[in-house]
Amino acid sequence: MDGREISRLVLLLAVLPGLTRGQERDVPRVNTAPPSGEQPSFAVLPAAISVAPGLLLHGLGPLAGGDAHLGKWLFAMEGTGLALLVGGGAPIYLSGQTRQISGPLYAVALTGAGLFCLSALANLHAAVGPAFPPGVAPPRLPALEVEAGYQHVVDPGFPRRHAFVSLGALARVARVRLEAGAKVSPEDGNLRVRVGGAYRWVGEPEGARGAADGTALDVEAAALVHRFPAEGFTVGGGEVSLRGRYAMSRLSPRLAGSFAEMGMGLALQRFLFEGLGADDGLHDALLFTFGYGVYLGRGGPLRGEALLYYDHRKDDFAGAVKNVGGVPVGYFGLRGRVLLTGRWGLSADVQVGSAWVGRVSLVHVLIP
Repeated sequence: MDGREISRLVLLLAVLPGLTRGQERDVPRVNTAPPSGEQPSFAVLPAAISVAPGLLLHGLGPLAGGDAHLGKWLFAMEGTGLALLVGGGAPIYLSGQTRQISGPLYAVALTGAGLFCLSALANLHAAVGPAFPPGVAPPRLPALEVEAGYQHVVDPGFPRRHAFVSLGALARVARVRLEAGAKVSPEDGNLRVRVGGAYRWVGEPEGARGAADGTALDVEAAALVHRFPAEGFTVGGGEVSLRGRYAMSRLSPRLAGSFAEMGMGLALQRFLFEGLGADDGLHDALLFTFGYGVYLGRGGPLRGEALLYYDHRKDDFAGAVKNVGGVPVGYFGLRGRVLLTGRWGLSADVQVGSAWVGRVSLVHVLIP
């Protein structure tokens, strides 16, 4: 494994725009997996080592299972992640989070935290994953689907708001994905509306993925308005970001059925206060997210995915975890979306930040 291979994976997971339109649509595969391509069998010893001391040294589990290729990759990801985390985090801490330098450094530190966490989760999946049949990326997803459900928020800062009706719609047209969603509280009229879309820059589109493994890079944009009638203000703005997904089976058959995601972007917001007008300017915010997920289903009518993730934004219902060492931290979540039949499915999400958020929705396919 040479330096070029390591840098390729880091750049892909960090979704830095190093790809151009003149390149091939498929991201090149990294040929580090054992040549057999067969799923290894489950073994107790590698599973135990992947927890202790594998959560500190992320390549030990695969090494104990005989997969030196994956072990080297996870060690490289962990080391690179720690270097970026310390290299970006230390100046932030020492400078007292000086605004002039903290923005880019947060992006560096969060990329490092993402690589470290993803390598830790891949280490666990490599040990436990072989005990279960791996899922596969669905060959295609519906052209148009809608959903309706219930969201519950437990927030000590806003005790009156707890029940929300959740509505959403999603359309896929060639390489374009369009989304719209609203969450409204019948109790006090608190309303959050988000409308956005994405363009599949690299990789096969979701509506016609075929035999592709789901590796992709998307350009995303959205507009958002959140009205707080009880508090007398409204916040609105727009955002743009890059989000990448990498099929971890490209590293080793032990990671079959799993994927890693990372995204980075920027949001601009403005506040409007009732009776006082708008504030003087726009407020910018760094957007960053990463997660590790698995596909659900193996090519039949049941198809979907589940994702364990971190989101650095502070303006969602979950808010943000209290500062850790003087550094603001976003929220953590677990979400899943699965179509149980050709027409019906379920979507659910649990988030933990300064508030606890739980949502469950019924999904209906209008156009398969």
